[in-house]
Amino acid sequence: MAVLETLIANFIVSMIVSGLIIYIVTKLLGEKKGIGTALVAAFAGSLIYSLAYLFFGTGLIAAAIGGFVWLVALGGLYKIGWLRSLGIAIVVWLLASAISVFLPTLTGPL
Repeated sequence: MAVLETLIANFIVSMIVSGLIIYIVTKLLGEKKGIGTALVAAFAGSLIYSLAYLFFGTGLIAAAIGGFVWLVALGGLYKIGWLRSLGIAIVVWLLASAISVFLPTLTGPL
């Protein structure tokens, strides 16, 4: 597979996995929105963090700015407050970290 095709495949798989994690966490915490909102939240998070790292470089400042903006996006998408957004973000981060242990690479040794 060419590099661009691999990147696109990785992006799509990561969006699906992230969207499913966000969907499950928000459902467990009583939110009523569907999988579409979760996929939009996953895409927004990816875009927000990419832009934060682009403009502020890698590091704590970029991560903090990206995290703050993603909390605003979650709050807007789900019509929830700061604490609920933070709770969702923390649980999503923990689950995504745990899943990344089991899925360290998406394409494997092909």
